[in-house]
Amino acid sequence: MSKGLLLIVSGPSGVGKGTVIAALREKLRARLGREIYLSVSLTTRDPRPGEVDGVHYSFVTRETFAKMVAADGFAEYEEFAGNFYGTPRAPVLAHAAAGDIVVFDIEVKGAARMRKSFPEAVSVFITPPSPEELRRRLLGRGTDTPASVEKRLAISVEECKRASEFTHVLCNDTVDDASERLYAIVTEALAAEAEDETAGAEAPAEETAPEETACPAEGGRPSAPSEK
Repeated sequence: MSKGLLLIVSGPSGVGKGTVIAALREKLRARLGREIYLSVSLTTRDPRPGEVDGVHYSFVTRETFAKMVAADGFAEYEEFAGNFYGTPRAPVLAHAAAGDIVVFDIEVKGAARMRKSFPEAVSVFITPPSPEELRRRLLGRGTDTPASVEKRLAISVEECKRASEFTHVLCNDTVDDASERLYAIVTEALAAEAEDETAGAEAPAEETAPEETACPAEGGRPSAPSEK
C-alpha cells in the first residue's frame, strides 16, 4: 500500500492558494484520474460569504477548539489575526495510510509545524506577482476592511521572508500557469514515490533549492484558546 503524498501549500493571505489548489484538483482528475483529499482545517473565525462549513473550513467555537488542543487532536494549530486555525490529526493519518494525495492549504506558521510533523511532505510557497497585486486581490475579496488589508499586507512581508524554508516557491501570476507548475511538482513527487516503491527501498530526500521569485512580502507555539 502506498504511503500517500502529503502536499503543503502556503503563502500570504489573499495570494490565491485555494483557487490554485482547485485548479490542481481538476488537472489531476482530468489527466490522471486521481482525486485529492483537501485537509479541512478547523477555525474559530466566522464564515465568509460563500464559505461552506465542512468544505472550506469546519467552523467551531473557541471552547470546542480548546478541547481538541487538550486532547492532542491537532497535527498543528496556530493563531492568526485573532482567530485560531488547526489541522485535525486523525483524517490526515487515515488518508495518508490509504495512499491518497493529501493537500494542506495552510498559513505560514502552521506550515512550519506541519513540516516538522511530516518531514516527508512536499512543501510549496505561493507568492503574488507584486505587493500591489496582493493588495488588489485582498480588497477584491470584499471581506476585509482597508485597515485589515494593510495588516495582512504587513504580515505578508514577514511571511515571505520564510519562503526559502519550503521545497518549492512559485508565483501565482495566473491561476492556470501556477496550477500547471504545481501539477508538475505533484506528478514529479508521485513518480519518485512510485520509483521508490518499485525499488523496494526509500531513497534519501533530495534538497531542492527554491526558485527565485518576486514577493511583497515566526514564532513560538501559540497558547491554546481559553474555554469561554
